Amino acid sequence: MSSYLSTEQLPDDYRDLKNTVADFARTVVAPVAAEHDANHTFPYEVVAGMAELGLFGLPFPEEYGGQGGDYFALCLALEELGKVDQSVAITLEAGVSLGAMPIHRFGNDEQKNKWLPQLAAGRALGAFGLTEPGAGSDAGGTKTTAKLDGDQWVINGNKQFITNSGTDITEIVTVTAVTGERDGKKEISTIVVPTDTPGFTAEPAYNKVGWNASDTHPLTFSDVRVPAENLLGERGRGYANFLRILDEGRIAIAALSVGAAQGCVDESVKYAKEREAFGRPIGRNQAIAFKIARMEARAHTARTAYYDAAALMLSGKPFKKQAAIAKLIASEAAMDNARDATQIHGGYGFMNEYTVARHYRDSKILEIGEGTTEVQLMLVARELGL
Repeated sequence: MSSYLSTEQLPDDYRDLKNTVADFARTVVAPVAAEHDANHTFPYEVVAGMAELGLFGLPFPEEYGGQGGDYFALCLALEELGKVDQSVAITLEAGVSLGAMPIHRFGNDEQKNKWLPQLAAGRALGAFGLTEPGAGSDAGGTKTTAKLDGDQWVINGNKQFITNSGTDITEIVTVTAVTGERDGKKEISTIVVPTDTPGFTAEPAYNKVGWNASDTHPLTFSDVRVPAENLLGERGRGYANFLRILDEGRIAIAALSVGAAQGCVDESVKYAKEREAFGRPIGRNQAIAFKIARMEARAHTARTAYYDAAALMLSGKPFKKQAAIAKLIASEAAMDNARDATQIHGGYGFMNEYTVARHYRDSKILEIGEGTTEVQLMLVARELGL
């Protein structure tokens, strides 16, 4: 995909996927989005629809029940879903990028055969247990421990802000834990924990500002015992492995953010053409027209950034800096566009039944989750040698 960096240049297979998901978002997701948001309910029927479309298996090989596509295909789907409902989009993003992708990237054949088919089919969800009460952006500060006792890992600790961790279809959580010490430093590994394991508890869901239809819980591990073979990848490589997963995930979050930013543009254009004040549509006022034009420019710039990062990733070239830039630019575009869209809608923009109001509440977390704005700036600065 390195030769095309605009929607107009997409090959037919990507374009067809984009149109299919756009239609699904419009006809299936949009009609129930406000209700699930208001009631803080997980949209099981929408997730089942995404599973039927094969969205959870987009980047995975057919031998594991996937669609045989790539990560860019996932990003296109996330962008279309993000235009309508960020809660649904993040459910897909976390289920694929954080739940299933670690199994695909670092699992052995037995682990892939055991867990990937269910995850790729969307019949089950996976989660990624990284963040802790005292170790958010400082992921190296992990305190959760896993100690070998014969042929079992015994896990103790806490995780927080974990997406897809408490649904009725969540089957596994991949957990980062301290498994020892090497050269005076923590040895951090990743271990797959089935959610029906005794001692694993998904605590009551958070009462969040936004993403109300997304499932998010703190997790508790109390002498959780799992087989030694549930170690994912090499022992002590957990820190490096989850950094790779987060680099990829930033491109996906950028795509979701672009969807949110573009959704705000689309809603504002429609409103500006229909809403009249002082005898004419408000879109004829230069102040409104220019505000929407700037919103479109932000969305376009952010889309180009994530296309570029995805192209580098798929070509096997270094992409850490470009992923950080894409996540930085796109999340800020989403938040800025949500604020401007709310202003354009006036009093209606403050009413929760309007899509722009939901985007206003939802978009802030895009500047925080999977690496804060400050972390992205730090990563770019490091890549520049500063």
